[in-house]
Amino acid sequence: MSVARNPTQERIKRLQAHLKQENPVLAGCVESFQRLDKIHRKLGLMAADESLATQVSWWPAISILGTYSAGKSTFINQYVGHNLQRTGNQAVDDKFTVICFGTGDESASLPGLALDSDPRFPFYQISDAIEKVAEGEGRRVDSYLQLKTSQSEALRGKILIDSPGFDADQQRTSTLLITNHIINLSDLVLVFFDARHPEPGAMADTLSHLVENTIQRTDATKFLYVLNQIDNTAREDNPEEVVAAWQRALAQHGLTAGRFYRIYARDAATAITDEAVRERLERKRDEDIADIEARIQQVEVERAYRVVGVLENSARHLRDVLVPRLSQARRDWRRRTLWFSVPVFTALLGVFLWWSIAGDHWDGFYLDPFVALSIPVQIAVVAIASLLALLLHAKIRELAGKSVLRGLQRDDSLGQSGPALQRAFAWNVRAWWSSLASATPRGWGPWRRRRLDAILAQADDFVQSLNDNYARPSGSVNNSGR
Repeated sequence: MSVARNPTQERIKRLQAHLKQENPVLAGCVESFQRLDKIHRKLGLMAADESLATQVSWWPAISILGTYSAGKSTFINQYVGHNLQRTGNQAVDDKFTVICFGTGDESASLPGLALDSDPRFPFYQISDAIEKVAEGEGRRVDSYLQLKTSQSEALRGKILIDSPGFDADQQRTSTLLITNHIINLSDLVLVFFDARHPEPGAMADTLSHLVENTIQRTDATKFLYVLNQIDNTAREDNPEEVVAAWQRALAQHGLTAGRFYRIYARDAATAITDEAVRERLERKRDEDIADIEARIQQVEVERAYRVVGVLENSARHLRDVLVPRLSQARRDWRRRTLWFSVPVFTALLGVFLWWSIAGDHWDGFYLDPFVALSIPVQIAVVAIASLLALLLHAKIRELAGKSVLRGLQRDDSLGQSGPALQRAFAWNVRAWWSSLASATPRGWGPWRRRRLDAILAQADDFVQSLNDNYARPSGSVNNSGR
């Protein structure tokens, strides 16, 4: 009898084979992700067809977000060296476009399916997530995504993600989901704003979505804020005021990290008659574009560290957040079961005492109707009563568990961990044989704690291996002479 293959695991194996050639350290990370997956599954936090390895971009990813006509496509065309993306003052494309180095002689455009089915890209199985928030849309993944290839050397070893023009008030739920997805997975996020519209106050919702939450992120430094087409402000008496207005708007939305840049296209600039203003703007533009391109080049190094960081953070999150929260949920379950059980069984005992006393069934310490029965019948009565008590207790356990589960579902503080915790706790509730005397979640114990500690130790080893590739404090050289 053949065993059905898990498509996710098969794709991860192919990913691992690819990384063994490209980056052996990251290939080892895939194995550690798989070990961490097993612990999550044993705790009920993850389904069999899910994997943490699919939630990280294995290629360096630079996402480019921004408002309509903010010059994102023009910037990309300038970076790759040819007109790959369409440009214009109106929205010219409503798809997320992944741009990577191509093998052919010509640029090619591929459908969204090419991204949805390849675990190396940050949109692997995104159709399933789209389907959950917008029924029927998951089948239309090609209307949301496309893959473009280019022979530009600037793209070798990395991918760019161009997003459609952003307006938080008009975006569909599925588009907002994809936007949040690429923000989380990207190594670098360029957020473009249009200097031709110096009224950032009118874009409060858009600014809030793209900026406000970065203050709480541990990776806030990966955000670069770009005020594009700044050459159009040269006609103003004081173009710096336009920049200051945007800086104030971003500060009001909690921007405390990330660089702020001022650029415009070299080959599509507005004529600037004031020589001093032109030189000042050009100097600032060239400095900022050089800084942005340097950060883009750096992501290939940062990517490897970031993948290891995701592994370590996921393991620590499991140990320090998920397991303790599950343990607390089990304690709440035990306490509510006790709260529900005491009044129910007290009420039943009260009814029984009222019936027996009112009917004058007691003879000393013995209940007359019970004593009058034969021994086998007495045993059967006790067995039936015990069984009914156990069934009643099981029902109370179930109701108490559902009460705790509803609390988890309403707890917004759980964030993205909420669905996994709810699934894991529901899995605990279904285990009728699980004792409430222990707060230890089902599937957790000293052995799995040691396995998790081993994964954390492996993450440290991966970092050391990466350091050996780029740093050698002793000054010694390896066998290759580096």
